[in-house]
Amino acid sequence: MSTEEQRMLSGKLYNVYGKDLAKKYAQKDHLLHQINFAEEGTDVQKLFRQLLGRTGNNVYFEPPFFCDFGENITVGDDVYCNTNGVFLDSGKITIGSRVLIGPRVNLFAAGHPIDAGVRNQWLGFAKPITIGDDVWIGGNATLNPGVTIGNNVVIGSGSVVTHDIPANSVAAGNPCRVIRPITADDKAEWENQEAEYRESLK
Repeated sequence: MSTEEQRMLSGKLYNVYGKDLAKKYAQKDHLLHQINFAEEGTDVQKLFRQLLGRTGNNVYFEPPFFCDFGENITVGDDVYCNTNGVFLDSGKITIGSRVLIGPRVNLFAAGHPIDAGVRNQWLGFAKPITIGDDVWIGGNATLNPGVTIGNNVVIGSGSVVTHDIPANSVAAGNPCRVIRPITADDKAEWENQEAEYRESLK
C-alpha cells in the first residue's frame, strides 16, 4: 500500500493530514519559525538551504516565506526570491537558474477536487510546477498546479498562470497569456542601455 506522501508526489488524491506527512509538517514549521522570526545575527540563508530540497550557488530568499514542505523545492544558480513568497510544494517545484521572483509570488503545486463531497474529506492533489532559466516573475503573480514556464520569460505582475507559457515571451493577465515574443530588438535596446550605464561609471 502506498503512503500518502507517495500518492501526493505521484499526482494522485491523498489525505492532506495523513499521519506520514505530520512529521514533515512539523520539521518544516520549526525551520520556518526560525527563518521568519530570526534573531539578529542568524544566518537565514543557511536555514533556507536546510529547508529547501536542493539549491545552487548564489541563491537568496527574503523572509517571510511560507511552504508546505520545502524539501520538494529545487532551485538553480543565481536565483533571488523577494519577500512573502508562498510555495505550496505538495508537488515538485523546480526553479531554473538566473530567475528573479517578485514579492508575494504564489507557486501553488497543490490543489483540491472541484467536487465538494470529495474535497470535504480533506483529499487533495498535486501537480509539479517548472520554471525555466532566465525567468522574471513579477510581484503578486500566481502559478497554478501543473504549469511550466519556458526559458527567457517575463511574467507580468498580478498574473494568474493556468497554462504553460512558451520560451522567449512576455506574458501577463488573468488568465495569463502571451502578449508578445522577446526579440533581438529587445536584446539590442537593453544592451545599449547597459552600455550607457557602464560608460557613466567611468
